[in-house]
This record gives sequence, C-alpha cells and structure tokens, in this order.
Amino acid sequence: MKDLPTPTLALSRLGLRETLWPQSPRMSPSTGPGGVTVAWARHQDEVREAQRLRWRVFVDEMGARLPTTLPGHDVDLFDDFCEHLLVRAEPGGEVVGTYRVLTPAQARRVGGTYSDTEFDLTRLRGMRERMVELGRSCVHPDHRQGGVILALWGALAAFMHRNRLDTMIGCASIPMRQNGVNGGDAAASIWQQLSTTHMAAIQYHVQPRLPLPVDRLDGSLAVEPPALIKGYLRLGAKVLGAPAWDPDFNTADLPMMMRLADLPPRYRRHFLGA
Repeated sequence: MKDLPTPTLALSRLGLRETLWPQSPRMSPSTGPGGVTVAWARHQDEVREAQRLRWRVFVDEMGARLPTTLPGHDVDLFDDFCEHLLVRAEPGGEVVGTYRVLTPAQARRVGGTYSDTEFDLTRLRGMRERMVELGRSCVHPDHRQGGVILALWGALAAFMHRNRLDTMIGCASIPMRQNGVNGGDAAASIWQQLSTTHMAAIQYHVQPRLPLPVDRLDGSLAVEPPALIKGYLRLGAKVLGAPAWDPDFNTADLPMMMRLADLPPRYRRHFLGA
C-alpha cells in the first residue's frame, strides 16, 4: 500500500483549475456552527490526524477489523487519492470530524471508487465526470450534537458548487447491531423501510457484490435508521439499491446518492446562500 505523498497530497493532481481547489493557500479555515473550524488537509500530518480519529471511531468504538500499515491509524489505498476534510474543535484544534472526498479525476487515477468494490455501479457510468464519492465519515463521540456534521456538509456543498460537480455517492453504514437489535435484522428492517420511501429512479439502481441476505432476515422490526442516514435523507438523498455486507467493518452498507439539485430550499440557502 502506497503511503501518502507529501507535502501537497492529491491537490496537485485534482485535474481541477487551481482557483477551484478546496482551499487555496490564501484561504483561511472557515468557521462552522458550535465553535468549530473547517479546512481541507494540506499535508500528511493533517491526514494522519483524520486517520487516527477514524481508527478511534471505527476500530476502538465500533469493533471494525481493519488491516493497517500504521498502528492506530485507519489507512487504505484510496487515502492517497482523496481530499480530506477536517473539522477542528476550538480552542485547541483537535480534529473531531472528517470526511474524505474522491474527485472524478482521482477516481480515474486509482481505477474506481471505494463504492465500486462493494457495488456494481454500471448504471452510474454516465454521471462519473460530475460525481464525487464521500467516505470514511466520522465524528468524535464527544461532538455528536449536530454542529460538526453540519460544518462538514456545508464545506462539501461549497466545494462541489465551486467545482461544478453535482452528484455525491457513498456507502452509508448500518451497524450489524443497531438500537439493541442483533445481527442483520436491524439492517434488513431499515432497508425494508427505505426501499418503499426513498429509492432512486430505476436507471440509477446498483447491485451489491456481497449482498446482505435480507430475504433470510427479519425485516419487520421497527428500527430507526442511524442519524447520519436520516440526515442524508433530509438533504434529499436517495437509496440506490439493496445493502452490501462489509465484513471488515461488520456493517450493512447502503448505496446512496445525493444531488445538489435535490437539496431542499432551506438547506440550499443554508449551505450555498442561494
């Protein structure tokens, strides 16, 4: 697995005009709600901070079994090609939230997206040039009151608007134990709910490579979707198909798509001022 380049990371390879970089050297971090600042990682040390937070949340808290080349850090081959968005708590500057973003140019260089490893995305091929992938979303357990994720979403929406990208995709994870329900029954129940209320049009449907066996699970339980998925749905996101099982994270992953054109007016005003 390749290590991250330094000091410019993937920014020099984005394939976007320099003035449209996520954050140019002349731009200072923006201030988000709840006393946090939002900025894009500019060098390897900052990416390492995000990777340590990811390890804490995914491995220490959620019990994921992840291979890594650096103890205490969640590192995979896509990190080298992604832009990493960081939210820091003030004062102190601790990284308390992160997303990684894979642009169309970088997806071509790495040979696809992380979502391609879990789903057959053939039906999305016509959207690839305008589509970014969001991944590895996590928030520190002491900062899950909403301000951090709103700050992340605001920066992502502004980045996409500046770079004339209109579609986000990603895998939204459901823990195999959710709200006290064991095994995959919680994921099957959430899938049954969302498949009747929030499915994308059929031309965007994708197929899981390792399907969660929802037909053999109890999908009749009343289980609330995770907060992040509910947030995506409020932003107008759609589900693209049945969940895949991710054995490393021990989660059911729902393929989701969010388009800027589908943002409800109040969120459009909040994130884009339009």
